[in-house]
Amino acid sequence: MPELQERVAIVTGASLGIGSAIALDLARNGADVAINYRKHEGEAAEICRQITAMGRRGLIVQADVSRFAEAQAMVDRVVGELGRIDILVNNAGINRDAVVWKMTEEQWDDVLATNLKGYFNFIRAVAPIFKDQGSGKIVNVTSINGL
Repeated sequence: MPELQERVAIVTGASLGIGSAIALDLARNGADVAINYRKHEGEAAEICRQITAMGRRGLIVQADVSRFAEAQAMVDRVVGELGRIDILVNNAGINRDAVVWKMTEEQWDDVLATNLKGYFNFIRAVAPIFKDQGSGKIVNVTSINGL
């Protein structure tokens, strides 16, 4: 029996790159996976198709991680459709590479809203569920740019 059988995971930023690889690996190990995306619906649908081809349940949900109401709505939908949440992988992130004297305040605010507040938003949304269950796993993916 796969290690994550009967577990449900949310992966933010799961339509591309590292997030899609994480979502697929969770499914390979037995988890049902909710795929968060903001802009890449077609890619998210393809990841979901691959998850369901493995015999796992997949769910795609568009949500802007920087908005708490959207994070909460996604968590509510996952519980409603998949029955529970056991794992949160905060992976969504943006990059606005620029030396400080070329970075605008708007670019800085966008990075913080997604890469920092977005993680808080999803942690805050799942925390009561994990507390009531007495368990839950949170994985926060970061970037070398944080250094």
